[in-house]
Amino acid sequence: MLTKEQIAQRIAQEVENGQYINLGIGIPTLVANYIPSHLDVVLQSENGLLGIGPFPTEDQIDPDLINAGKQTITMVPGSALFNSSESFAMIRGGHVHLTILGAMEVSENGDIANWKIPGKMVKGMGGAMDLVASAKNIIVAMQHCSKDGQSKLLPSCSLPITGIRCVKKIVSDLAVLEVDPKGGFILKERAPGVSVEEIKAKTAGKLIIEGEIPEMRFD
Repeated sequence: MLTKEQIAQRIAQEVENGQYINLGIGIPTLVANYIPSHLDVVLQSENGLLGIGPFPTEDQIDPDLINAGKQTITMVPGSALFNSSESFAMIRGGHVHLTILGAMEVSENGDIANWKIPGKMVKGMGGAMDLVASAKNIIVAMQHCSKDGQSKLLPSCSLPITGIRCVKKIVSDLAVLEVDPKGGFILKERAPGVSVEEIKAKTAGKLIIEGEIPEMRFD
């Protein structure tokens, strides 16, 4: 199975030149460390920043410079700081090309639940609902199964929904999958050493397998 860093590394392969990208809390924030240097992209944080760089080394840490998950970050040349209203105007205006975020559940129709578990205290959904409603492309970074071994890729979400029919691709610790517009998870790649049979056993939603499934590649 992939580590969190490897999930982020594989997602970085999906990044395209010229994109404005929002990185959600958790695994997605690690993607900033793996974006190829030849690509010109701008990372956006909904608390008011364009131009996030890699995570800081110990001597670069500035406690006043944080992302939406309150992690310390760096800024690249040309970065801009602004208030949350301007940030959400960018998001709601459709100016974010790609959103990468975590999820607790994803349905075979592309619905996502990622903000609340009933009975547990949360501060709110943050910018998640705006992002999944407005971004042109949405990729989910997640563990394939919960800590008790239950699949998180389901026929339908059981937790409160963040967005409907919005997820395009999922990179889990077991596989890369695309969401079929007609319903179902299309298996595109498998993690090194992980069999198709294991992915089948751990996917509760409809799994579509077409031909030979290659292993993920890391440069």
